[in-house]
Amino acid sequence: MKKTIVLFLISLFTLQSCSINTEVLYHKDSATSMITDVDTREFMAEMQAMTPDSLKQEKFKDIDRFPTVWTSMYDLIKKEGKLKTENQDTIRILKKVFLKSTKDDKNAILAGFSFKMDHFTPNDYEIIKNFNKGEKLPFDQNVLNIWDGRTLTINTDFFNLKNIEEVLKSKGSDEQTEKMEGMMMMFFKNIGTTLKFENKIKSITGKHDWLKQIDDYSVRIVYDLKAMNDKDAKLKNTDKKIVIVTE
Repeated sequence: MKKTIVLFLISLFTLQSCSINTEVLYHKDSATSMITDVDTREFMAEMQAMTPDSLKQEKFKDIDRFPTVWTSMYDLIKKEGKLKTENQDTIRILKKVFLKSTKDDKNAILAGFSFKMDHFTPNDYEIIKNFNKGEKLPFDQNVLNIWDGRTLTINTDFFNLKNIEEVLKSKGSDEQTEKMEGMMMMFFKNIGTTLKFENKIKSITGKHDWLKQIDDYSVRIVYDLKAMNDKDAKLKNTDKKIVIVTE
């Protein structure tokens, strides 16, 4: 079961020379929801241009398997006859994870993927972390920040791509692993995460160059990909902990 989930998520995050935008919504009841949108139009256009016509059907045949409306991982796996667990915690989580693809009909290419985790409780995230022990999952690490329904404690060590990088390393050859830093710059062009709250933000303690408040209800994290790969990069504000208190 875990391998099935991982194989899908790898396909979601490695079909790229593209942009990733994530929105995390913090609910009053201490649960969170997350939507990640992956824009693959530029990558797919480049891939199609480089692929001989004789190979296009074989190379892109799996793309049409992904639904164009929100579909739970549970329904997708069950439809394919790959549901091999009766563990109720696993089934419950699979029913709260959704995916869909977007097609560009004008250019006949895949425009992107969207991945959604709906109303996850702290206990749900513990289950997800257990999945991650055996098979690396490329979810946005900011969903693991501590949220109690009023206060969010952000660990800025999560401002990185390690989770996704570890997935790529675990599935690549030794040679690919050695080149991973360069590959990460090739895979990703723009990455940002918006953290939204149901109540107004009352105060923010701590600062980081990549995090800015954008309105009364949200902050935005924009990753500096060059700085991530430059050990000598100097940031003005790099607090390890940022605490956001809502009303």
